[in-house]
Amino acid sequence: MINEVTLTNHFKHQHINAPGRRKRKYAIVVPCYNEENRFPYSAFLTFAQRHPEILLCFVNDGSKDNTLAMLKGIQTESRYNICVHSLDKNSGKSEAVRQGMLYVYQNFDVSNLGFLDADMATTPEEWLEMAAFKQKYPQFGAIVGSRIQRLGADIHRDNNRSLLSNIVKKFIRIILNTTFQDTQCGAKIFQRNLIPFLFGKPFLTPWLFDVEIFLRLQQKFGKSTLQKGVLEFPLMQWTEVGGSKLKLKDSLKIPMQLLRLYVKYHLSSDRKGRFALNSI
Repeated sequence: MINEVTLTNHFKHQHINAPGRRKRKYAIVVPCYNEENRFPYSAFLTFAQRHPEILLCFVNDGSKDNTLAMLKGIQTESRYNICVHSLDKNSGKSEAVRQGMLYVYQNFDVSNLGFLDADMATTPEEWLEMAAFKQKYPQFGAIVGSRIQRLGADIHRDNNRSLLSNIVKKFIRIILNTTFQDTQCGAKIFQRNLIPFLFGKPFLTPWLFDVEIFLRLQQKFGKSTLQKGVLEFPLMQWTEVGGSKLKLKDSLKIPMQLLRLYVKYHLSSDRKGRFALNSI
């Protein structure tokens, strides 16, 4: 029997999955919190209209300004491939991304899902280039953007934040035991079959969920997965945008959050392994 919720979801999304229309290859989840004054409305709308094969899902993370009204406005201008998922209360970027990824997974038929920051520090056009690159290598389950300073690339980062980022990256490499250059870039894409495992449970930390995604990949497939299952894509352009939600007090909490991740995904796993061996 089809219940009322199922019918509501059906009619809510039938304009996007209508028969005869082009099947989408990709979906981009964009978390939004109090973005009224810096949301690149025209740029997102132009991208959506130029790429009807791509679904844009904007997640309103309990904003206190007019963000939700603005998102509903852009949805009306491109109903075919823009949807809005609104959370009742502010839960942080990690939960907004998680809820958005699950929402798209449950309601739309796309083979590759990913996310992007609302400030367009990485443009959706470059996100699409990442997706096309991944399509050449189907054996990889994920592809992540990397903000590597190099000749020909236009990468602009705040020096103070870059110093903190470099310190954090060193600890992250120790925890992950990999040579990945940049786990924190806000542009990532995953194959559909990985979504339930990677996003099914809430993340332990609000700002380091990118690291936790990698740790969950290790937990499921083994430590070699990051080298054999994840592609790193050097971005050609990335720009630091003002108005970041990460404040100084939040930055000071990062070392403790890294320690929590290490305990949960390394020490806890080691204890479980030893307990299993002792039980044999």
